[in-house]
Amino acid sequence: MTNLQDRTGQRALFAAIATLGTLISSTSFARPAYDGVWSVLVQTEKGDCDPAYRYPIRISNGHLANAGDAALTITGAVAPTGAITVTVSGAGKSANGSGRLAGTEGGGSWTGGSCSGSWTAERRGA
Repeated sequence: MTNLQDRTGQRALFAAIATLGTLISSTSFARPAYDGVWSVLVQTEKGDCDPAYRYPIRISNGHLANAGDAALTITGAVAPTGAITVTVSGAGKSANGSGRLAGTEGGGSWTGGSCSGSWTAERRGA
């Protein structure tokens, strides 16, 4: 009777592990909450940089990339908590930003060279 109980317990454990593996690998469960295309408005508050820029950014599996036609390199990441870090570079210049996304909006601050300011973001699509 003890061997039968041990084997039954092992089967139940293996079944539970298999079910958990299926849940973790499902796309609806695994897709990060912030993936999609975002419109980002960057505003200069200090320095002689252009007063404002707007960039489309794509977030895929928590990683940021340029979603537009401008000759810019956009890198960074968003954590499951919404904390975000980003670097935008092009034409020999770069700027770093940080902040937070929540739902379909976000915002934070940035610095680059002698300029600094704030940014806001809105999700535009998947």
